[in-house]
Amino acid sequence: MNLSDFDYELPKELIAQEPLVERSASRLMVVDRENRRIEHRKFKDIIDYLSPDDCLTLNDTRVLPARLFGRKTTGARVEIFLLRELNEYVWETLCRPARRLALGAEIIFNENLKARIVKVLDEGRRLVEFSSPLPLKGQLWKVGRIPLPPYIHKNIADDERYQTVYAVKEGSVAAPTAGLHLTPQLLAEIERRDVNIAKLTLEIGIDTFRPVKVEKVQDHTMHSEKYSLSVASAKIINDSKACGGKVVAVGTTSVRVLESSAVENGQVRSGSGETKLYIFPGYKFRLVDRLITNFHLPCSTLLILVCAFADREFIMSAYREAIKEGYRFFSFGDAMLIL
Repeated sequence: MNLSDFDYELPKELIAQEPLVERSASRLMVVDRENRRIEHRKFKDIIDYLSPDDCLTLNDTRVLPARLFGRKTTGARVEIFLLRELNEYVWETLCRPARRLALGAEIIFNENLKARIVKVLDEGRRLVEFSSPLPLKGQLWKVGRIPLPPYIHKNIADDERYQTVYAVKEGSVAAPTAGLHLTPQLLAEIERRDVNIAKLTLEIGIDTFRPVKVEKVQDHTMHSEKYSLSVASAKIINDSKACGGKVVAVGTTSVRVLESSAVENGQVRSGSGETKLYIFPGYKFRLVDRLITNFHLPCSTLLILVCAFADREFIMSAYREAIKEGYRFFSFGDAMLIL
């Protein structure tokens, strides 16, 4: 398929620039694949589409303050964007301006945090080794900023609004935004209705922002991302499937963990590792039955995944209807439930 098959025009005013006051007050487009029917609801109505023994899967990753601003020993200002942790002190990063950061260059962030370029990579990437007399993660929270997506031009008053309410495992540079709609109250009500909840983790990397640059979508290559699925969560998922429940993935990142962990008998295997799984039309889903997701950028791997889960033409028509109905798009926007 051609990349242009996943393109659409979006009025700029529909790009949500800030979250709603109430997380679950966002709109919900319900897309019924079998009957090719679309409903318009509120996100809090999600509970009407969940049944006892279903399993809601949540990516519990937490966004790091991945944008760091410092100075070289010459005084020149530079930005270091954390991409991937290689060990406790060494990170793969994206540097700006990269031309100023040659091998061996030193960066000072404050009296307790310094760094040195230990390897030059392509596309502005560098391996950076940090040094600090104090725990590194604590220093990052002092000097770093939460990296909002480039299409959001407003600062948000509370950085926690770009975190899910169940975010605990630090490691991502972007939020699993489908989960931003869930509240503690809504999750408690879901559990009261005997719907199972399983946590998993995928550390979201820079690929979530990078556009697809090849015309044939199948030629795109995903960068690897760390994931983990605990023994306890795998059991919850497998028990739900055994009881006839549906696995409901909250977000495309949950889909990638579940499908990376799926085994031939329709169950999942616990474990951790890295995944480069790239899902595009023609992919045969082994585990995920339903998907909760936001509205994604044109020509993105996220939209391509959604079009693999449902018929591309049907999804693109749903996007056109969402634009017509004034839905809010992208990270702080409204949601879609695909049945």
